[in-house]
Amino acid sequence: MVIQQSLSGVLLDEVALTIEELARACDVEPDWVVRHVHAGVLGSQPAVQVTALRFRSIDLTRARRLLRVERDFDANEDLAALVVDMADEIRRLRTRMQVLGNKTA
Repeated sequence: MVIQQSLSGVLLDEVALTIEELARACDVEPDWVVRHVHAGVLGSQPAVQVTALRFRSIDLTRARRLLRVERDFDANEDLAALVVDMADEIRRLRTRMQVLGNKTA
């Protein structure tokens, strides 16, 4: 019997995860992370080799959201990325509206 452990908690921006650590935190295989990096929907910094990438807390949050959309709606990675991007934009716009004084958002 194999027992897998998932990482949980809050990451600080100074802490960086490897591909393996990010995969473990999301409970996916490292290949899932690599596919999403190659598709351009995960990871923000360019690297010579994918294995040299390090991921921040914002990447972990995005990876978990991508995975949730893919699993819940049986979506491919492009569609999941679009949904996550649109949800992020809606949150940014609502925050901006609140800052500007429109509390109806």
